[in-house]
Amino acid sequence: MKRYQVAIIGSGPAGLLLGALLHKAGIDAIILERQSRDYVLARIRAGVLEQGTVGLLHEAGVGARVEREGLVHGGFALNFNGHSLRIDLADLTGGKTVTVYGQTEVTRDLMAHRDQIGATTVYEAKDVSLEDFDGDAPRVSYTKDGQRHQIACDFIAGCDGFHGISRASVPDQALSTFERVYPFGWLGVLADVPPCSHELIYAGHERGFALCSMRSLTRSRYYIQCSLEDRIDNWSDQAFWDELRRRLDPAAAEAVVTGPSIEKSIAPLRSFVAEPLRFGRMFLVGDAAHIVPPTGAKGLNLAASDVHYLSQALIEFYGEHSSAGIDDYSRRALARIWKAERFSWSLTTLLHRFDTMTPFERRMQDAEFAYLQSSRSACASVAENYVGLPF
Repeated sequence: MKRYQVAIIGSGPAGLLLGALLHKAGIDAIILERQSRDYVLARIRAGVLEQGTVGLLHEAGVGARVEREGLVHGGFALNFNGHSLRIDLADLTGGKTVTVYGQTEVTRDLMAHRDQIGATTVYEAKDVSLEDFDGDAPRVSYTKDGQRHQIACDFIAGCDGFHGISRASVPDQALSTFERVYPFGWLGVLADVPPCSHELIYAGHERGFALCSMRSLTRSRYYIQCSLEDRIDNWSDQAFWDELRRRLDPAAAEAVVTGPSIEKSIAPLRSFVAEPLRFGRMFLVGDAAHIVPPTGAKGLNLAASDVHYLSQALIEFYGEHSSAGIDDYSRRALARIWKAERFSWSLTTLLHRFDTMTPFERRMQDAEFAYLQSSRSACASVAENYVGLPF
């Protein structure tokens, strides 16, 4: 039976970043991934990175390309029923910014780094089983190429997403979950066209939400709110572009450059938190522990903050023979998680149309936007959360 200090389940950004930080500290970790490498790289995800996340990439030794190719943004626009308000992040937060850099590229950089350092990753590890993590000698079993393998480890990090085996391995009575499923989704289109604005635009409109985002100066990512019953087949490219323009202010709509979609998908929205995040010698990290609606760009960044807390705790355990960090991991991570959940929920509530909304609730949306327009302090609160609260 092979032995590692840490077994990381999942090779998304959370698992790969944790592996890189542990390797730098001399901690031996294996990563097990149920999908193929190509499958993981094909996932299309958001790409707005907080400064803290960029800092962690540099700390792990994988910050060169994001530094070179990432688009640093000092603000973004809130659009509401044709009125536009720029949130000046740099001015409102003492110079803090965000960086636009696709999650796929973060994953690619981390994979390349892991190849370079020669660390072990097992792709297409099937039927993963987490065993005895409530005791002192956890084990992980998996099947690869038809053969069953078992490894021993000190700790297990469950970085395998919302539908992964890690959270599913926790007995129901040991876990509390909190969830809000939203009654709509986002229809997203990726196209090789220049973005309509040099900064992101979050738009609330009587026809529904819209987001103008980007992956680079030549590749754009756009979204519109849609019904959960909707189908991609119902949306030709032209129909999507027409509807997007209807939901933007006239200047932004005029600036939209259209082109053929290279990817089109519908994503449901939910808020979700599991508590606690530690079960003996197994920890939940990233989407295995929490989901946020993409409004506000917190998903990947929350996963990075979990990794920050857990990597520090494990480095302290091995370097100082102290369990203080791992004992406090769940509390520290959840404190930040719930604040990010609040921000994503509030921005989602402000900018989307709910079929069940009463006239009073619609007036509350109007009042919230009007307050933002009139209050620097209110804008500063939005900016502080958007750039990311301190770790």
